[in-house]
Amino acid sequence: MPRLLLPLTRAVTYTRWLHLLVGSIVPFVCAMIYPGLSRPSAADWVLIAVLPIPLVLAAAVVPETRRAEGLQARLMLFPGPHARVPGEEDPGVSAAPSASWSDRARTGAWLVLRLEAGLAVALVTGQLMALSLSLAGAAAGEPAVGDAPLRVSGTGWAYALLIPVPLLVLAALGAGAGALMAEAARRLLGPSPREQLVQLEERTERLLERNRIARELHDSLGHALTLAVVQAGAARTAGDPDFTDRALETIEESGRAALEDLERVLMVLRETARPPGARPALGDAGRLLDSARSSGARIDAEVTGPLERVPGPVSREGYRILQEALTNVLRHAGPVPVRVRIAVDEARLRLEVRNPLSAAAALAVTGGGSGLRGIRERAALLGGKARTEPDGGQWLVHVDLPLR
Repeated sequence: MPRLLLPLTRAVTYTRWLHLLVGSIVPFVCAMIYPGLSRPSAADWVLIAVLPIPLVLAAAVVPETRRAEGLQARLMLFPGPHARVPGEEDPGVSAAPSASWSDRARTGAWLVLRLEAGLAVALVTGQLMALSLSLAGAAAGEPAVGDAPLRVSGTGWAYALLIPVPLLVLAALGAGAGALMAEAARRLLGPSPREQLVQLEERTERLLERNRIARELHDSLGHALTLAVVQAGAARTAGDPDFTDRALETIEESGRAALEDLERVLMVLRETARPPGARPALGDAGRLLDSARSSGARIDAEVTGPLERVPGPVSREGYRILQEALTNVLRHAGPVPVRVRIAVDEARLRLEVRNPLSAAAALAVTGGGSGLRGIRERAALLGGKARTEPDGGQWLVHVDLPLR
């Protein structure tokens, strides 16, 4: 029994009932004009239910009608802030204007259903409440008044026991009708195939953005930590105060850059109004090369072609690819000679990083990892290709990215 009474404790049960009653306003207003509400016959009630249909179908043609109905359905037919139960993340009801005649047709069907269901619920509500009042009058010894179909003609205290029955029946009918209307709203006001495609594209964009942020944090923080570890180890081994000062300076600079990247990413996640700082691009590659040199690596760098002509997205991803490649060199091979080649022509950006490959380093890097996978993913997202493989006793990272 408590489980059966559970809907009576939910606020959404009563907002659904109210939503149904609001739907009866139009037919009652029309009935006041014709055929009138003074002793209507059964035929009059049929006419009252039919006459407003052309009016609501005409309203369904207006695109904004679908938005208004969707917002009402979301607010009143589904659990939300007004309910004492957890709300659904997505009720499956669109709040966008009609974009096609299919949307208008479904909106028209919804309006007709809401009109007829609202009228029926309003009539049943009035009759059951009148019956409950009639039972109360009979229990008090007052004769029944009016000509409602549901009324009590006798009197007696025993009628007091029956007073709650019509109200419980009304609550059960209201809860059931509200649940059916919520399901109908999902079907008739739910997103169209076009809206579903847009939602899927937006969800895909969010997932891609999360993956991009994860890669950026991995590349930036991983580079800074790897550089700090290598510098600290080299400074301890060297035992030279000047070298130690330079190492600490490099650790400080790389740590500050990593903190800036972290703050920028956190600003994006927080969606603050402040514009995030500019992401580093290939024009800032000198900072990466200087950091690697300060760690003891001998960098032979060659840049050909105009870097300023590289589109922003390609330049930024190229920077991250170079950062990850140098990080892998320091992590797996240590301070070894590194050859870096960046070439830009009219159609493509080519980036190549080579370093000697020892047996231990070969075993480490050929095992894969998120860094190498991130390089290939970045290249693939831009329509390019990336190769990460041993090549003649060296480890090769070769990336080819289109500029258009």
